[in-house]
Amino acid sequence: MELTRSLVERNAREYAELEPLATVEAEHVELLPGTFESGEFGRRDAQWVVQWYFRRFLGAYPDKERRATEEAFRDNEFTTVRDALTTVRSSGGTAEKLDRLTTLDGVDVPVASAFLLFIFPSRYVVLGEREWTVLHAAGELDAPYPEVPSIDDYQTYDARCRELRERFDVDAWTLYRALWRLGADRED
Repeated sequence: MELTRSLVERNAREYAELEPLATVEAEHVELLPGTFESGEFGRRDAQWVVQWYFRRFLGAYPDKERRATEEAFRDNEFTTVRDALTTVRSSGGTAEKLDRLTTLDGVDVPVASAFLLFIFPSRYVVLGEREWTVLHAAGELDAPYPEVPSIDDYQTYDARCRELRERFDVDAWTLYRALWRLGADRED
């Protein structure tokens, strides 16, 4: 498979038509960046991002692992979560942002990338096996999805996503939706 602008644009459009969570995701992409920037967010806003990371799989993600991660995140003191998100919003490069987020219980690099997506939706693409595998199959990433993605792995993925965004003149949210749909088609 070769990634092209028309393929990316078509799959991003199909995402809105076919994905059950598309409407609520679009609302959160509009709402959460400003909410996180202002600091006027509650515990549920932050929890929503963690829940979304797993629930976008619509039950296909192992429930035990999902619940354990969500519970671990809930155990964080809210002031710690607020401080982490505020710091990420206002400073640091990608590695520093991921490093700060992964200090939170229940947040590994993939979940941290979900926070980056909802804080900076035009800049960051969430990292998951489905998205990575599409890029690998298209020859855009050399290695298969890592067993435990590291910050370095995300930076490799992010660099490729930036190149693709520039090549196709799309934002990160559009690229994410296209990769998700292309991955769903590969799984069918």
